[in-house]
Amino acid sequence: MRTLVQVVLFSAVWLAANRLSSQFLPVVPAGVLGMFLVLGVLWLGWLPVEWCRDGARWLLAEMLLFFIPAVVSVVQYPDVIITAGLKILLVIVISTAIVMVVTSLVVDRCYRLEIMLKRQWRGRTA
Repeated sequence: MRTLVQVVLFSAVWLAANRLSSQFLPVVPAGVLGMFLVLGVLWLGWLPVEWCRDGARWLLAEMLLFFIPAVVSVVQYPDVIITAGLKILLVIVISTAIVMVVTSLVVDRCYRLEIMLKRQWRGRTA
């Protein structure tokens, strides 16, 4: 029952983000806006992590089910796969590699910044 309530909570956040996105920020996808809303609420401490952990775990565990409609849509157009399949695959591989490289660079920079700030903080308190 708790998991169901948490999934409903995530759905409500998505609906609110969808409304906000369509009304005020049409260039920002509702999923991204909803993610930032949840992150902000968690960061501010307005919502304890325990209140959404089970629902998030269930949604992540069942994520494959959410991709089935997209796969069915692609399978309905075999001519597109035949003519552009290799190009699509190439775009997927290259974009995945770019995301991985950029993510690693950002994490590395953030880690170095964190170390630098800790050293500065220790220097002030010593």
